[in-house]
Amino acid sequence: MPDTQYTLLAEPLWPLMNKFYRAHQSSMKAVRDAQLWVARRDEIIGALCLRPVSGGHWLTGLFVDPACREQGIAATLIAEAVKGLEQPVWLFCHPDLREFYERRGFTFDPAMPYAMVERLSRYARSKPMIAMGLEPVG
Repeated sequence: MPDTQYTLLAEPLWPLMNKFYRAHQSSMKAVRDAQLWVARRDEIIGALCLRPVSGGHWLTGLFVDPACREQGIAATLIAEAVKGLEQPVWLFCHPDLREFYERRGFTFDPAMPYAMVERLSRYARSKPMIAMGLEPVG
């Protein structure tokens, strides 16, 4: 298996992340005001966005190429993206993914700033959605 590199994507390469999402018919998009993290072999095989929000960071857009799943790519990508952060990280996910995120140190129903609570309630109107949170280590 080829080596996988986990890196922050340089701004001139941001369009590659949207190309990756589109190639997999994902509705996810790279977000301008975020750190864009990728897992790469020759091509991007995984991606996520880490957007600063009031009091912490919002993790969105986590997606791994279906052909590369079950190899620890998502877990390593998350770990690299949150390494050294001094504020909490929040994410919204389908309830079926709760256990996946709990294995990565996230907790269910964390305390969040009001803006994030509002955003979750809007999203939850159209699909099942829960909040998960990760407190900084150290």
